[in-house]
Formats: sequence, C-alpha cells, structure tokens
Amino acid sequence: MHPAPSTCPVCAQRLEVTRLGCPGCGTELAGFFQQCQFCALSAEDRETLNVFLASRGNLREVEKHLGVSYPTARQRFTRLLDKLGLGEPAPQVDREQVLADVASGRITPEEAQRLLSS
Repeated sequence: MHPAPSTCPVCAQRLEVTRLGCPGCGTELAGFFQQCQFCALSAEDRETLNVFLASRGNLREVEKHLGVSYPTARQRFTRLLDKLGLGEPAPQVDREQVLADVASGRITPEEAQRLLSS
C-alpha cells in the first residue's frame, strides 16, 4: 500500500481527507476528517521517530541504531520536530539593530544581508 499524498500536485496546498471507505463491506463516508500528523512524514522521518520512541528518547541509542553520528541523529530529530510543528521558533531579527550594527562597523553589510534574509 502506498502512503497518501499530503499536498496537492496542482497547487501544493495541503490535502484534506474527505472520503473513507471500508474494504470489507464497501461502505463509504464523506466529509472532512482530521488527518494524522504522522502520516505525512517521510519513511526516514517515521523510522527516526520509531527509533526515538523505542529508545525512550535516548539520542545516543538513536545514533547507534541508525548508524549515524550524534550530530546527524540530533539534526534528524530536530528536523522531525520542525515538520511536526514542535520545533523551536526561529529567533526574530531586529532589523533596526542589524542596521545600527552595520553603521557602527560591528558587522559587515554581507553579514547584515544574511541575517535579514533568514
């Protein structure tokens, strides 16, 4: 069985579950249904989540099981949290402070551009 797509192939909007069917008797239900937040994860992300849960949150165990370095295991877990909407919000850059730092010479214009575009 193939995983259900999570985004529209035409406009890239998030798809909604609107129809459910019983393979046993053929009954169908139509409406808008809440979608599983884990169902749209990639196979790699689901594996990371499963290993994390099985190891009771121990990233060293995740590292060993996946055969990756600790920083890679941590990066995969951070990406997983972001995809689930549980990650840390990105810090807000104070535009006025960045411009003041450029004017005073504390940072270069290139550094300011990088800060303001992220």
